[in-house]
Amino acid sequence: MICSKCSEQAVVSLRYFGLHLCQAHFIENFERRVAETIEKNGMFRDGDRIAVAVSGGKDSTALLFCLHKILAKRAVDLVAVTVDEGIAGYRDDTLKVAREIAGRLGIEQQIVSFREEYGFDLDEMVQGKDVAPCTFCGVFRKSALNRMAKRLGANKVATGHNLDDEAQSVMMNYLKGDIERLLRFRPRREQPGLVPRVKPLQCIPEKEIAIYGMVNGVFAESRECPYAHLSLRADVRYMMNGLESLFPGTKQSTMQGFQKIVEMARDKRVQIDLGACRMCGEPCVKDLCKACELLCKLKE
Repeated sequence: MICSKCSEQAVVSLRYFGLHLCQAHFIENFERRVAETIEKNGMFRDGDRIAVAVSGGKDSTALLFCLHKILAKRAVDLVAVTVDEGIAGYRDDTLKVAREIAGRLGIEQQIVSFREEYGFDLDEMVQGKDVAPCTFCGVFRKSALNRMAKRLGANKVATGHNLDDEAQSVMMNYLKGDIERLLRFRPRREQPGLVPRVKPLQCIPEKEIAIYGMVNGVFAESRECPYAHLSLRADVRYMMNGLESLFPGTKQSTMQGFQKIVEMARDKRVQIDLGACRMCGEPCVKDLCKACELLCKLKE
């Protein structure tokens, strides 16, 4: 299979684009699409201090490498933030990878753990509980990232969410019939105390991110979280991957359909003004933020 842009051997086939690309042209295509996503959505400005969420998995590792490369000439500062949830036999490996990639690129890294922030490891939180582990993890990870970003003086948080993640989230809300939450999934206005989040890889399929890491020598082969199979997302991921295999472009069309819904609901305001949690001071809707609500239940 020959590259569509030169006479070199192709390393990847982008079926939805009708392209076969060699290593050099694939890297160029990948980084151009990421740069276009950043530019189109106005994600970064000169002077930004960007906290990059780096778990040590393939997506976040590729994100840090790519941002370091394409933002090299921009007046921005990158700092890697790694959240240690406390998952025995799993997180230790990815923490090592996160340290290695940050050190290789000469980027400052800060690690924040659930135990330091909340007094419990995730394994302890879910022991004997009938609540899905992802409920605890999702809430506490978001809170820990926001807290650490503010401590570091960051004004943006960049995460490694990819096209697969985005399409799965949209589909999960379709399946639940949760239109309000679906609309909250669109870009939000900034709120005091909440560091804005951006997703530079949101248009890139998961498989292409893995290939990008491989050809650049930064691929992080890590095991799946031992709690992942307990979530609805695992079933939706399996379904979406099956459809994508049969009908290439399904994930892109899912997101295109979502964008049309967003456009039709442009005047429908679903984001409310946030207050401050009476326990920790973090932004929240109610008297207590979700993290403090869960902490109170754990301490009971």
